[in-house]
Amino acid sequence: MFHKEGHKIIFAALVIVVAAFLLIDELIEMRWLQLILQLTFLVLFILILQFFRNPKRHTQLNDNHALAPVDGKVVVIEEVEENEYFKDKRIQVSVFMSPLNVHVTRYPVGGRIAFNKYHPGKYLVAWHPKASEENERTTVVVDNETFGLVLYRQIAGALAKRIVNYAEEEQNIVQGEDSGFIKFGSRVDIFLPLDSQVKVDLNQRVRGGETVIAERK
Repeated sequence: MFHKEGHKIIFAALVIVVAAFLLIDELIEMRWLQLILQLTFLVLFILILQFFRNPKRHTQLNDNHALAPVDGKVVVIEEVEENEYFKDKRIQVSVFMSPLNVHVTRYPVGGRIAFNKYHPGKYLVAWHPKASEENERTTVVVDNETFGLVLYRQIAGALAKRIVNYAEEEQNIVQGEDSGFIKFGSRVDIFLPLDSQVKVDLNQRVRGGETVIAERK
């Protein structure tokens, strides 16, 4: 199953691959070179399919849990000053996505969208300390019954040139549902109340919509 954000790109890539195979057969006589070029185009097409895959996730709905918003590796767990919306201290957990990860963004908690804003910006590498404040990004705040206000931020990286965000203010959303997509690698930050109990470790691999990031009771 592939994400809807990839349908046009996958179709265009398929057309290019088929055309490339035909041209290689027509213009190149050396069989070994034909095979190398055709294999190269085929591998690139498989990588595009891999990037836009959208596997079904089995989300266990629980207002006491904040779930990973994306697949990837936990690269930040720290207490920080969140200056855009809360203007106070929060626990930040950041998940970095490589180009090989599933890039669907999912709502970490359920509730009502209280805030939603897009910020144009730079394209620093996603693990840069300033990426959360200076890169192109979207900020979404969800008002949840247990956690209160939870902020998550999609952040573009050096390769990611388009962030897709489906959240709309005052919208009621369900934990684990599709909230957007980041094309070609980046990260997502989630900001939680200080009394949240973090359930992941640095460098741990997480699955969006399934792995419990934090708990609050």
